[in-house]
Amino acid sequence: MSDIKRLGILTSGGDCAGLNAAIRAVLHRAITHYGWTVYGIHDGSLGLMNRPLQYSELTLDLFSGNLLRMGGTMLGTTNKGDPFAFPMPDGSRKDRSGEFVEGFKLLGLDALIVIGGDGSMKILNKLCKQGGLPMVGIPKTIDNDVHCTDFAIGFTTAVNVAVDALDRLQPTAASHHRVMILEVMGRDAGHIALNAAIAGGADVALIPEIPYSLEGVINRIEEVKREGRNHALVVVAEGCHTEDGRPLTVAWDASERRYGGIGHYLSQKLSERVEAETRVTVLGHVQRGGEPSNRDRILASAFGVHAVDLVADGQFDRVVVWQNRGVTDVAISKVVIGPRAVDPGDDMVRIARGLGIYVGEPA
Repeated sequence: MSDIKRLGILTSGGDCAGLNAAIRAVLHRAITHYGWTVYGIHDGSLGLMNRPLQYSELTLDLFSGNLLRMGGTMLGTTNKGDPFAFPMPDGSRKDRSGEFVEGFKLLGLDALIVIGGDGSMKILNKLCKQGGLPMVGIPKTIDNDVHCTDFAIGFTTAVNVAVDALDRLQPTAASHHRVMILEVMGRDAGHIALNAAIAGGADVALIPEIPYSLEGVINRIEEVKREGRNHALVVVAEGCHTEDGRPLTVAWDASERRYGGIGHYLSQKLSERVEAETRVTVLGHVQRGGEPSNRDRILASAFGVHAVDLVADGQFDRVVVWQNRGVTDVAISKVVIGPRAVDPGDDMVRIARGLGIYVGEPA
């Protein structure tokens, strides 16, 4: 513990609610309990790669009572530009990983806390290993697809936003006898869609991990009619493919495509087969912003305190996780193995089907 004097912290990957609560927890624990100096690295790995370095010293007076409630990240973040193959203005790729390691040393840091998802933590772990830099990870992602943790920061807020949308769509669906389709984020994982469908009383939940059929969706909507209801709610994850297995994406730039369009695809197909109007709502980045839920605030606070304690104990290459109703930690090698998909045999899938929700075709 006596060897640690200067602690760095950064946020990487997509933003989400609860990041500022985690930064706040790290700062309070590091300063008030250990007496360290804390530096916030701006814009993820870029803050240590750019010259001059982009950082600021974080002090307790910066953290007003409002910061706990703020969405986004006060440090800025990035989900572009792999330091090992960084895109240059001339279109080439350059290995800038050495600049990150050099930046860490120029700032005189003794350890680094990284708040990120599975992808960004994998890259940052590789960077830190290359330079022999002490690192501890904190998981965040609205997708909740990080291994070894029941929850990642940002997930419950994103689910709450989706459930609120369903609560608002249901009355207008009933008023106009419509099928309302809600497309939610989640990349290739269906955790948001599945949880929101259960909490929001949806009739259909389509996720990337479980194949579905249009007939199955239509049959469930017809069942709802026979049960005496004049409307239906459908939740679909953005990463779902068409019935024939085709991913729906939109061009973002010359080298990237992003998910988009599955909600409108379903709307068109259902309107041809179902005697009801269909409407589509795409939540998109609305799920990332806004005030964090109480669960995300608690999770972020617990993760931040535990991460600092790991640094103090000299336990590096660890990721803080939530398991069995409490905070603990695991080796980072167990986490950075790719995204955690919904298991088709998961209890949440069983619960959804027990509620009559169509969740694709049974295995």
